[in-house]
Amino acid sequence: MRAIVLLAALSALTWGAAITGTVLDSITKKPIANAIVISNSTEYRTDSNGTFTVPSSKHIGVRALGYNRKFYKSGGRMYLDTVVPKAIYLSSFGATNGNIMRNAKEIIRTTEVNALVIDIKMDRGQIAYKTANPTANKIGAQQTILFKDLPKFIADLKKEGIYTIARIVCFKDTPLVTANPQWGVKKTDGSMFKDKEGLYWLDPSQRGAWDYIISIAEESAAAGFDEIQFDYIRFPDRKGIKFSVENTQAERVKTITGFLERARTRLLPYNVFISADIFGYVSWHNADIEIGQRVDAMAPYVDYLSPMLYPSGFNAGIPGFTNPVAANYEIVKHSLDKALEKSGGSPLSYRPWLQAFRDYAFDRRIYGDKEIRDQIRAAEDFGSCGWILWNPRNVYTAAGLLRVETTATKQIDKPVS
Repeated sequence: MRAIVLLAALSALTWGAAITGTVLDSITKKPIANAIVISNSTEYRTDSNGTFTVPSSKHIGVRALGYNRKFYKSGGRMYLDTVVPKAIYLSSFGATNGNIMRNAKEIIRTTEVNALVIDIKMDRGQIAYKTANPTANKIGAQQTILFKDLPKFIADLKKEGIYTIARIVCFKDTPLVTANPQWGVKKTDGSMFKDKEGLYWLDPSQRGAWDYIISIAEESAAAGFDEIQFDYIRFPDRKGIKFSVENTQAERVKTITGFLERARTRLLPYNVFISADIFGYVSWHNADIEIGQRVDAMAPYVDYLSPMLYPSGFNAGIPGFTNPVAANYEIVKHSLDKALEKSGGSPLSYRPWLQAFRDYAFDRRIYGDKEIRDQIRAAEDFGSCGWILWNPRNVYTAAGLLRVETTATKQIDKPVS
């Protein structure tokens, strides 16, 4: 006992004045176990009673799965509100288009949707706001600046109670590869690799490119986004290509988790949630399906994993369901179950992408009320922390969504028909 007291005294001496607190649910007043506490750019966790002791700091960041994030100036009781993001995706062009944004806000006002995923670093390597990163100008990634004042744009969304997620495309980046061909994915004959869209990919194992990507994530967090979502966080799925490391599962997985670990460390001061998009079939394989993604390896470095569970993308179906577009519930539910088996933890650490576009692979069916609602029901039966609807054209209706009475209470009324 004396040894424990002495150890505590030495820790306090090392830290200076320690801060003690308890993280609680704002409604139930019950403690939140395993909540994240950030002090001096270091991550700590609450115990089973929701309590923590950390070194003194000007600000203490607190967040938890299924809750919001807050900063506190001192310890004591810290209350978090529950947040279950139910999102639609908007490209940078869509988010800055008056008609498209008005439609998105009308859906948020009248249905259960309460969040937006917005492109910040786009598929073709363009950065949609004026970045302070000097490389972006040099490589031509600032040719189209759509957000004239990103912090104000985010602040205005927050005033309307909208949860905001910044989508950062990582390793598909034509401008950066063009300027730095040594960082690009090569074919086995040494020539530059291009994908089906004619775009260059960064070799994820070229760590010199990591800082550039993470700097955009840092600026997005500083602008006020609630969450940073990394997409194309993988090796390209092609034969006949090579990387700066041996093309083995061990090296690929080590590279992807290494990037996420560095990104998480750099983003600690912002107390921002971190998520990563993964292929739907990753849920079904113990291996990395040759792209470096394994849920068990990635889960420790993100708050949320977002598997892309579009039934049209399951070309081979899943066991027992060979026609995915006729089994929308089963595709989503079984894939999430399989993923959780591999990663462990809580269902709240998942937020799947769901299909809100016409089928392109099977019978060309339109995804309407039943198809969308079945996917949402599967995610909710699983217990995920929300879901994200994807339509690449940014065309959304209220199909499959539940109505709410008011934006203030978000009381669910009935399905929209």
